Amino acid sequence: MNPRGYRSNRTSLFDGIEEGGIRATSYSSHEIDEQENDRAIDGLQDRVSILKRLSGDIHEEVETHNRMLDRMGNDMDASRGFLSGTVDKFKMVFETKSSRRMGTLVASFVALFLLVYYLTRCRIYLENSLS
Repeated sequence: MNPRGYRSNRTSLFDGIEEGGIRATSYSSHEIDEQENDRAIDGLQDRVSILKRLSGDIHEEVETHNRMLDRMGNDMDASRGFLSGTVDKFKMVFETKSSRRMGTLVASFVALFLLVYYLTRCRIYLENSLS
């Protein structure tokens, strides 16, 4: 065999590998870019699903709070109606003269009770301090 022929055969043999290697490298670079994009897409899909669940949870929480506020509003309206009725009854009671006398009588009993209570407390205090 001819050394030059051997060399040219060898060169041509390596040239094909180098070209294939370059093609394989460019192909694998493109493939690597696609894999990175796929991983990025998967990461984004995970984040989107987390945000979707989070927004669903927020929606449920808002709905719960709205229902609770509606119930509180209804309860406040009912309380307001009840208090309004009670105030109207008190006004009606105190508008008549006999009711005024009844109010005066009740106030007198309360004042008498407080006076007796105060006097008994003073007497007990004096007895304890003298002993």
